[in-house]
Amino acid sequence: MTLENWTTKKPTLEWKQRLEEDEDYEEFYSHESIEATNQTLDSYINDLKTLSSNPTQDEIIQCVKRVVLKLNEVNEGYDDFIETEEREELYEFIDGAARTVGLEEDGDCTEEWREW
Repeated sequence: MTLENWTTKKPTLEWKQRLEEDEDYEEFYSHESIEATNQTLDSYINDLKTLSSNPTQDEIIQCVKRVVLKLNEVNEGYDDFIETEEREELYEFIDGAARTVGLEEDGDCTEEWREW
């Protein structure tokens, strides 16, 4: 999979669909929180795209760290809307995109900075 493919796999696309299909999801997130998250994930993919063709593990981890810290801010700004399901979806996206550019680290690459 390429980074371009990951842009079509953003969990925010599913969140939008859930919100449109079931008003009960308004209890968890809003169009504004989804859009803020979407922009954050777009920035992450763009950040990964700026890496060299053979980035170091530290360069990739720094991109992961930046997106996790920004997601912490977004989550706090929208009343801690990231719950278990969203956390797992975000992790899969962040980790998958990082592995696409060469991350080899075992375990949860977001855990060190994640507050959601």
